[in-house]
Amino acid sequence: MGDPDAMFASRTVGEHLLRGVVGLPLTVAAFVLVGTLGPLSLLLLVPAVALLRGCPTCWALGLVQTRERTRCSTGRC
Repeated sequence: MGDPDAMFASRTVGEHLLRGVVGLPLTVAAFVLVGTLGPLSLLLLVPAVALLRGCPTCWALGLVQTRERTRCSTGRC
């Protein structure tokens, strides 16, 4: 298994930001579209949760972990 202290981290900060740029709007759209599409719109939460590796808080935690990991790998710990 991976490092338990970095379970939400991505390989790079750019990759992690991309996950957020796609996952967060999907989360918002899932709830906004409930009035139009009904409960079917909640299916948008499936890829959103996969991209965010959980909830938006998990994504934010992963961003910190990714930044810390990349910073330490360059010797600036």
